[in-house]
Amino acid sequence: MAERRAFAQKISRTVAAEVRKQIAGQYGGSPQLFKNLNVGTATSNTVPLTESVEPVDFEEYLITHPPIVESGPLRDLIEFPQDDIEVIYSPRECRTVAQGVPEEGDTDAHVRDCVRSYTEDWALVNRRYHKLGTGFNPNTLDKQKERQKGLPKQVFEADEMPETSTYQDDQDDLKRRSMSIDDTPRGSWACSIFDLKNSLPDVLLPHLLDRAPNEEIDRHNEDQRKCHRNRELFALYPALDEEEPIERHCVPEVPKEHFGQRLLVKCLSLKFEIEIEPIFASLALYDVKEKKKISENFFFDLNSEQTKAMLRPHVQTAAISTLARSAIFSITYPSQDVFLVIKLEKVLQQGDIGECAEPYMVMKESDATKNKEKLEKLRSQSEQFCQRLGRYRMPFAWTAIHLMNIVNSAGSLERDTELEMSLSERKGSWSERRNSSIMGRRSLERTTSGDESCSLTGFRPATLTITNFFKQEGDRLSDEDLYKFLADMRRPSSVLRRLRPITAQLKLDISPAPENPHYCLTPDLLQVKPYPDSRVRPTREILEFPARDVYVPNTTYRESEVLYT
Repeated sequence: MAERRAFAQKISRTVAAEVRKQIAGQYGGSPQLFKNLNVGTATSNTVPLTESVEPVDFEEYLITHPPIVESGPLRDLIEFPQDDIEVIYSPRECRTVAQGVPEEGDTDAHVRDCVRSYTEDWALVNRRYHKLGTGFNPNTLDKQKERQKGLPKQVFEADEMPETSTYQDDQDDLKRRSMSIDDTPRGSWACSIFDLKNSLPDVLLPHLLDRAPNEEIDRHNEDQRKCHRNRELFALYPALDEEEPIERHCVPEVPKEHFGQRLLVKCLSLKFEIEIEPIFASLALYDVKEKKKISENFFFDLNSEQTKAMLRPHVQTAAISTLARSAIFSITYPSQDVFLVIKLEKVLQQGDIGECAEPYMVMKESDATKNKEKLEKLRSQSEQFCQRLGRYRMPFAWTAIHLMNIVNSAGSLERDTELEMSLSERKGSWSERRNSSIMGRRSLERTTSGDESCSLTGFRPATLTITNFFKQEGDRLSDEDLYKFLADMRRPSSVLRRLRPITAQLKLDISPAPENPHYCLTPDLLQVKPYPDSRVRPTREILEFPARDVYVPNTTYRESEVLYT
């Protein structure tokens, strides 16, 4: 074995544990190093230095060691108030005529409790002495702005800039009174004399040398400090940063169903050059920037009674909810990138989509007598397909409306407007023109920008006439293709030129939704108060796909259907 070197012989081999034991023996009795544990030998109460010490249970310590203090005015400061927690039951508001929950019946007890959670009253836990805690912060931003409304604006001399004319006149007057100032070097004794002669004396302080007792001076100063003083002086200080690592006990609001800015869309009529079969339409909102669909589909039927009779073998009785022709859309974040997409469908039939749409692009209403035999043949074929495949649909055509373009154009006019939207085949862009019966052929094309305010509450109602649709290309319009087409409608390019238009006429009425609309149905087809007559054609509320920051789960009961493929 090699011998130890000279410097290594002086190094102490004392272990750190032995050092801790020596220190513990010298400073015995420390409360942090002892604990009553029935471990090890019964005669030793010392805590091994190698084991971690558990923290003291504060609540248990207070129960076992009640505070022993004499009765006095400060006794409440060391005791927990017995009436701190107060439970208040608030009735749950129901906006529908009937509750939208299933009947209890012979269901499981746990299921019944879950159902009752949507109908029972709210239990609000209120802490009476919450404001006395250190985690309570009364200086919120809204309260601070409210307090600052009545404060006078402080103006200092440094904030007041002298007027140019006044300042120049003073300088000219000073030069006229002392013509030798310009010839005198700055900083000399002569310049100081001129400054003193031309300066104004200060205002004399009254009663400066009068004798007054100290008590009267203190009282006068105290009255001056209280004059025009805000009651909540320290509350005017800016609120602390919310990102500070301090626990904040905020009282939560009562959960309620979220609604954004509501838009009412009424579907008035849908006409084609030829009428040979039933055509079905749907509306939905899309956000081009986020590249997602932000609402459910609203299906409406504008076919005549004669055309509906072709589907009578498949549709025996129609529910009142299927007769809705107006919808209320909710938009939480209205922007310049929201589009109202309209899709048309027809009864499934044999052949390619291009072949099925060819008669609508070739035939005109004026040629009805000329092509009478051909139209009769097409109607007979459509009746056969409706009898055989009346339950199935196939895509037919689509179009889109730049929503904020309509809102901005309608809001800039002084009365209700009627807009005509058509597709320019030469440029491949959308144009908006007022009807000739109102304002002639003046163009209403408006360039939208992100700086404009996107509000759906203050514009005037507008009636739109859409005169062109895009023929459906392929079996399915993918979402990626749809977003490209919608983006091209804002910045016209050659993408839309490849699509063939179908001449049609769809009239829509767009306006802000009223606060309490009559004859309205929820997305779950429940009647919203007030609903005077159940036989009137209803208005449908279309469910919005909300963002994560405004989504409030477990507030309303909504049934969901699971589709198995």
